[in-house]
Amino acid sequence: MDEHVAPEPEPPASHPYAAEIEAERRGWYEVVGLVRSLTRDECLAPGYYSDPDWSVRDVVAHVGTWLAQAQAQFEQMSAGTYEGHDLDIDALNAVFLDAMSDQPWEVTWLQANAARSRMIDEWYSLAEPSDEAAWWIRKSAADHFDEHLVRLREWVAELADRRGPA
Repeated sequence: MDEHVAPEPEPPASHPYAAEIEAERRGWYEVVGLVRSLTRDECLAPGYYSDPDWSVRDVVAHVGTWLAQAQAQFEQMSAGTYEGHDLDIDALNAVFLDAMSDQPWEVTWLQANAARSRMIDEWYSLAEPSDEAAWWIRKSAADHFDEHLVRLREWVAELADRRGPA
């Protein structure tokens, strides 16, 4: 981790989601490390997925929008206004992709980081475990990162290979 970055606050060891929070942190910092190894142009290069073409910007936007969604759900849980997660994930993915499709890299990167910061804040405030919180944790945190990290590692290596020897 960058020595100039302030360390994240840690939840108490007794937090009901301490292990999941640590797994999220490790996954997030792997994503960050991979992304930071790229140039801006590489972050915009299509090829992460095809049909439709996704770039690193698109996967960061995808992850960031799910982090934002989880933050909103955790906030509702804390406020006692949560109504459940009966949703169409594919439809939401399409809405999120469309909403972020014309955003520049800088906005996408800042949105994902801000969404994660807010999500972590709300997650720390969850005092009791619940099936609904666990669902959102799986959907937006370490398990979600794991769904994308294998391809992200491959794509970053492909992009680095295109640069040739340093």
